[in-house]
Amino acid sequence: MEVFARGVVDATRFLAARRSLVAFVGLLLVVALTAGYVVVGALRLNPARKQIAVEVLLSQSGGLLPNQDVTLRGVPVGRVQTVDFTKDAVRAVAVIDGDARIPVGTPVRVSALSPAGEQYLDFRPRTDSGPFLINGSIIDEQETAVPVPFADLLADAEGLLHQVDPEKVSAIMRELRVESTGPKKLAALLDGGTFLISTLDSVLPETISVIRNSRVVSTTIAAGRSALQSTTRNIDDILGGADRMDTGFRRLVDTGGAPLHQLDAVIADNSETMIQLLGNLVTIAQLSYVRVPALKALFPDTRGSMLEAVAGAIRDGGVWALVDPYPRYGCDYNLPRHPPSQADYPEPYLHTYCDNPDPSVLIRGARNAPRPPGDDTDGPPPGYDPSATTDPTPVGRYTIPLPYGGPPLPLEPPN
Repeated sequence: MEVFARGVVDATRFLAARRSLVAFVGLLLVVALTAGYVVVGALRLNPARKQIAVEVLLSQSGGLLPNQDVTLRGVPVGRVQTVDFTKDAVRAVAVIDGDARIPVGTPVRVSALSPAGEQYLDFRPRTDSGPFLINGSIIDEQETAVPVPFADLLADAEGLLHQVDPEKVSAIMRELRVESTGPKKLAALLDGGTFLISTLDSVLPETISVIRNSRVVSTTIAAGRSALQSTTRNIDDILGGADRMDTGFRRLVDTGGAPLHQLDAVIADNSETMIQLLGNLVTIAQLSYVRVPALKALFPDTRGSMLEAVAGAIRDGGVWALVDPYPRYGCDYNLPRHPPSQADYPEPYLHTYCDNPDPSVLIRGARNAPRPPGDDTDGPPPGYDPSATTDPTPVGRYTIPLPYGGPPLPLEPPN
């Protein structure tokens, strides 16, 4: 410990004896450190750092100049080395730190720090996965964007200013000068506008989407302006007609109460009968619903029109028809047959069921009709009488008697 302390004291005496030289060396060290900080930290010139050069093709320069920053989501990662022109675009060569992993296909935009300029090249990756840009990579013009040129901004502002009425602006200024609180009102108006702009800026993607969608809606409305004008005229005519019928409508409302009361009384008097009728209609609807397939089979929609059938039969100077020489197989019901010459008009048999189960027999007969589940009426009921006939026709005051051989003539009509 004593040896270390003696060494420190001797070194201090040595440096004190050479004060000017020590000060000069210290000054050189400070200058070197400051220069190193400026070169490496501020100017970002580090010969030991790995860098890559990337070509960025732009539709126009957008105010971009050499030695301006290149950022990755706003963080500086390099500088623009050169900006020159090609045949069809502007080419900017960006020197980027090799440690910055920028995916291929990343959108690039020329942005500005302020309205005064200070443009820089900003990379905004959509993903963090590769492949990544390497030395010599070229970013196509479709993946780049530049700010609106100042000339276009002035041209658009000119169109906006043409829509402003100077007289209305003068009227606003006169109103603001009416009283002493005019400047405060103007300041409040500007503050409200600033608040509105800042609010829209916080939801910038949604605001841009709304503006684009409103452009489509406005274009559609402008394209249909004549139709809207016609609709407006028609609505005006309708409202005018309704205004002219106002007196009659009021008279209808004043005098229409009595018929409605009478109709209500009729419904109240016949409510029981109407309820029974509605119940019967419900039963009919239920029976019809389960037999919809049978009704569809009875009235198929696969048939063409009669005119088409006639046109298909009468053609080429003749009448064409298909003849089946084979007799069609029929069904024998095994019931007693009456002589055709017997003119007593007997009652028909009640149960006429074909005893042949072949489905090709009586294809459109009742046995082959579609039925609801559980329906067994396609055959005769158990224990039926094959020779049973229907009930005789009831005789009334308007009935014409039909004895054997027909009624006697001359016949006096019933009354």
